[in-house]
Amino acid sequence: QVQLVESGGGLVQPGGSLTLSCAASGSIFSITVMGWSRQAPGKQRELVAGIMSADGRSNYADSVKGRFTISRDNAKNTVYLQMNSLKPEDTAVYRCYADLIPRSPSGAAARRGDYWGQGTQVTVSS
Repeated sequence: QVQLVESGGGLVQPGGSLTLSCAASGSIFSITVMGWSRQAPGKQRELVAGIMSADGRSNYADSVKGRFTISRDNAKNTVYLQMNSLKPEDTAVYRCYADLIPRSPSGAAARRGDYWGQGTQVTVSS
């Protein structure tokens, strides 16, 4: 079984910073992309940032460009989201995702799929 576990959420004042972490564990053959989405109450889910494992190319939602930075540690199957200059509108549940190929019991590559973490709450408020 593949699991994604996030950490690092919490309460922060406007203008502050937080770093989220997400570690993928279990029987993994390879990871193509890892990233973060968020969903605020009453709003649609938004893809915040993603990063390719192979070459580190990343992309960001316009709403976070210049404030958030995504990075990854391939050896640890971990992705990070450094969030600076946080605003109240950044308040949401942040979920990690991974586009990956699990490893079958035989050791071969299984079917590629999308996996999601449970989410971590980020609240920006004074």
